[in-house]
Amino acid sequence: MTCGGKYDSGNCVSDILREIADAQSDLLNDCVTSCEQSIADLLGDTSPSNNLDTVPVILYCKGTCKPFKGYGVPADDLGDAFASFYFRVKSVDKDNCAVLELLREEDDHGKDHKDHNQKDPRSPVQQNTSDLEVTGVCITVDLDCFCHITCLPAISAF
Repeated sequence: MTCGGKYDSGNCVSDILREIADAQSDLLNDCVTSCEQSIADLLGDTSPSNNLDTVPVILYCKGTCKPFKGYGVPADDLGDAFASFYFRVKSVDKDNCAVLELLREEDDHGKDHKDHNQKDPRSPVQQNTSDLEVTGVCITVDLDCFCHITCLPAISAF
């Protein structure tokens, strides 16, 4: 499979995210590791009935090539702002705008920022990916602002 095998918009990151969004929406329509392997795992091509529903992604900004960090506040706790480098793609439109849901550690809720550095991590390696979960916090991004995407192995985030 080539970069964005089903799509050819001229934007590789956009094409991969479209493919992930399509695969994830087939499973759940709600707000050696490679993108292709993660998509195949998600679709059950490698292990039927695996209960996987999400391909977590890290996006890298054009120019700086630094990992993109999104910020949000859960609707049920307006005082609990947090940041994440890990996202679940919800949708990608024809203009390369994407809705991304922030993912965070299952037990991250309420951690003390000074002790655990989870509410505002300085790099992706400061976040534990073993138990990422959906947050319901979504942001909208312009995919033309990114030059690189890293896909993590498919997980069950619900």
